[in-house]
Amino acid sequence: MRVGVFFGSRTPEHDVSIITGQLIISGLKELGHEVVPVYIGKTGIWHAGEELGSLEFFKQPDIDSKLKKFEGFNLDMSQLNKVVLKKQTIFNPKVYEIDLAFPTFQGQNGEDGTIQGIFELLNVPYVGCDVTSSAITMDKVLTKLIYERFNIPTTNFIHFFVRDWKKRKNEIVNEITSNLTYPLFVKPARLGSSIGIARVDNDKDLEFAIEVALHYDTKVLVEEGVKDLMDITVAVMGNDDLTTSLIQESAYTEGFFSYEDKYIKEGGAQLGNAEKKIIIPARLDEKTTKDIQEVAKEIYKLIGCSGIARVDFLYDKTFKKYYANEVNTLPGTLYHHLWKESGISLTELLSKLLELAEEKHMQKQKLNYTFESEILKKANSQKLALKGN
Repeated sequence: MRVGVFFGSRTPEHDVSIITGQLIISGLKELGHEVVPVYIGKTGIWHAGEELGSLEFFKQPDIDSKLKKFEGFNLDMSQLNKVVLKKQTIFNPKVYEIDLAFPTFQGQNGEDGTIQGIFELLNVPYVGCDVTSSAITMDKVLTKLIYERFNIPTTNFIHFFVRDWKKRKNEIVNEITSNLTYPLFVKPARLGSSIGIARVDNDKDLEFAIEVALHYDTKVLVEEGVKDLMDITVAVMGNDDLTTSLIQESAYTEGFFSYEDKYIKEGGAQLGNAEKKIIIPARLDEKTTKDIQEVAKEIYKLIGCSGIARVDFLYDKTFKKYYANEVNTLPGTLYHHLWKESGISLTELLSKLLELAEEKHMQKQKLNYTFESEILKKANSQKLALKGN
């Protein structure tokens, strides 16, 4: 099978996506698949080529000039059932035809349902969650509103848009400080990897943290923190029949699990390194572990996830209470280190994800996308005020 691995894109999480993409490219090649690396640059330009399937390529100096030979590809929307990328040149035209898409984007313009919509239009099987579930989980506010609606425990929160902040800043600050208890966490609503997030412990820092978050998004979430916190996460895989991983406990150094903790310090806990900062399985009793795994599956089904996702929780060690936090529809590096500890190797994980993608695609092919109607024959041009008819 020719698998296209899509990574990069216009997002602050661009570099994380490159790392995830390269891991998956390597794993798919090990399985014997032909792989087409498709890189979307920071400006949105599409690139394709075998040489892009190397992490070392992206570490080179003056990377922009080296990328030029791989740009100029256009997506051919006239062909269905494949992703067709064409580069028209006089001497050496290039065409890539992709049977199955494996998106590895992080954040906006990829993980949020945008690329999934393209694959749906092209009728191409793709790995992971669909348009709707990707869009919902990308938005931390929508996710928490769903928790509230279905009585899934989550921390107290307030949200607002940049337009609200400009019109009534003082009212919003007063609403936050009157209804929520410090410490608070200020987050861009639709961004991951802890970018733009700040922990605040007083009124003075609150306003500044909100201004920072608004540099990354037009929508902001402010939520209460958990004082005696254990930061835990569980990965879920499947379409109808779900499998959960062990639960991972993560340590941190900056009052929350920061970008540096996740990806930089000691090799990055999110990358499966920084062994002192991740504990698998988490130090929870058996009942709590099973409860959290079941709630993770409930959330996964409720939002309509498929393929793979990761559900994060906050656990209050004093009161022994958990709160559902964020859902990540494409965990960085697929959280393969957690699956490995749970008894599933990277190659087994990738094989299963390809299988789930084809299974989901085949189910959709059984649906009827046409409807015979007399509406065009009956439509009256004069009543519709259509000129020239």
